[in-house]
Amino acid sequence: MTAGTEPSTRWPTISKDISGFPVPPNLVDYEAACAGFSWDQARRTMTGLPGGRGINIAYETVDRHAAGEHAGREALRFVRADGSTHSISFAELAGQTNRFAGVLRSLGIGRGERVFSLIGRSPALYIAVLGTFKNASVFCPLFSAFGPDPVRQRLHLGSGRALVTTRQLYRRKIAQIRDSLPQLGHVLLTDADGDPEPGTLDLAALMREAAPDGEIAATQAEDMALLHFTSGTTGTPKGAIHVHDAVTAHYATGSFALDLHPGDVYWCTADPGWVTGTSYGVIAPLSHGVTSIVDEEEMDADRWYRILAEQRVTVWYTAPTALRMLMKAGAERAEGHDLSALRFVASVGEPLNPEVVVWGQEAFGQPVHDNWWQTETGGIMISNFASTEIRPGSMGRPLPGVEAALVERDDQDEPVVRDGEAVLVTEPDAVGELALRPGWPSMFRGYLHEDERYRRCFVGGWYLTGDLAKRDADGYYWFVGRGDDVIKSSGHLIGPFEVESSLMEHEAVAEAGVIGVPDPVAGEVVKAFVELRHGWEPSEATRMDIIGFARKRLGPAVAPRLLDFTTALPKTRSGKILRRLLKARELGLPEGDTSTIESSPEASPQKASLEDRK
Repeated sequence: MTAGTEPSTRWPTISKDISGFPVPPNLVDYEAACAGFSWDQARRTMTGLPGGRGINIAYETVDRHAAGEHAGREALRFVRADGSTHSISFAELAGQTNRFAGVLRSLGIGRGERVFSLIGRSPALYIAVLGTFKNASVFCPLFSAFGPDPVRQRLHLGSGRALVTTRQLYRRKIAQIRDSLPQLGHVLLTDADGDPEPGTLDLAALMREAAPDGEIAATQAEDMALLHFTSGTTGTPKGAIHVHDAVTAHYATGSFALDLHPGDVYWCTADPGWVTGTSYGVIAPLSHGVTSIVDEEEMDADRWYRILAEQRVTVWYTAPTALRMLMKAGAERAEGHDLSALRFVASVGEPLNPEVVVWGQEAFGQPVHDNWWQTETGGIMISNFASTEIRPGSMGRPLPGVEAALVERDDQDEPVVRDGEAVLVTEPDAVGELALRPGWPSMFRGYLHEDERYRRCFVGGWYLTGDLAKRDADGYYWFVGRGDDVIKSSGHLIGPFEVESSLMEHEAVAEAGVIGVPDPVAGEVVKAFVELRHGWEPSEATRMDIIGFARKRLGPAVAPRLLDFTTALPKTRSGKILRRLLKARELGLPEGDTSTIESSPEASPQKASLEDRK
């Protein structure tokens, strides 16, 4: 059991009255939707390739819309640095993706071969994703801020045959490693302007020569479509394999979890270099035929508020880190911006602090809806829905078609299995490892070249997520922490997220990261790393006040006994706090794979820690 006060008792439930909604939610009755749902039925919402030649993500997201009455509808609306926009309709997107598929065919890149991207949020990226699907090749996005070593590693592991990138990124990150990648036959520059770098090709010139029409290659539901690399605690990234049938889950979860409706203007702020930016920045919204906003620039609070207002965004999907940054800037920054079009706000990437959920009501007129999933699940598995109450701090409840449970773990943190079946935690508010029953369409089908590693993810009839969670009496799930993040202190199992959320309620705290450090008596004690809000300076008085505040909220068994101030918590580029990196640096341990951290990852302690021995 996790010690301390439950978040649900400190934050009031946010009720919903759907009678006042501008459009009726897609999911009105949660229990009825779960009882009546099947994935076979969901597959019938997909059109399928003409002539019964299987299913293809690009057809379901682009061509079926381009062939109908929505051909002229905006598919993608790009916002430039100066705030001006340029759009691509579904018909135009169909033609451009056909051309890209033709380019791949002309280069001899065929079925199942990997096409990588190393590029920012530009039209070329979205065209490459969908054009690769049309060629029955496999797309693998890379985040454009990666350095040469993680790029080389992933291109090598994925046997990359082609890479789409820019001149600048090629010069900075590819040219120096090109000789070490003999399988990389073609580098396509999006901005060669008729003068490509030596050893590269001018993508625009090749696109002009390719035909804007053509038949999509036949692909079956289980054919590989996407390869997403995800980092672990070891030094080797894992290549998670996803198939064309995943579009079924992207469409269903876009309906249930994001409440997408015809005519929506939707904005997913995630970069397509990450799985969220692909699943919910490309596939889910296009499969619904809605207009997606793409910001070509990086985050800025005032810019984001302007985009929400000027582009009349109705559904917004963003990251907790971005929301915390907006909250840090103050809700008054939203004043003067007309956010009346916004009807649904959701967040993903890491657990969402209860304070941010409630703050959303003040800033946007909407609470923020947390949800949970992983690269491996391919799509949203647990969510707070438009029509159902929100319990701030909770991930929500499983989507229709998703069976979730908590698996017992023994004293060695291994799953408990009896007679071939995993033993499930059944009592409310008890901690177990979050597990999912296999069978949803976007479930990963393997780790590339690592069959044994993949098999170890499944025990006793369940996929083990590696996350520890609790479930309350009403079926709402609460994140406790990654299995290797959870702190064991004097017999208590302490979830770092709960401690971090409590610390953030203090007026001085902007962000917090919490780890366990060895203690000869307690086994481990809680140590916090805290970033202060603007206007606050680190001092012993502030340190003691924060620790005292946490003791009152959480109790002495759970509150931090050690606290360092820091100017920058180490995070991934998608915004997750890297607790394992905090712990490795604190204890002098190997740091593992650091390719996904921000460019300035070093946490900078400002004063020595103080142990609270009261």
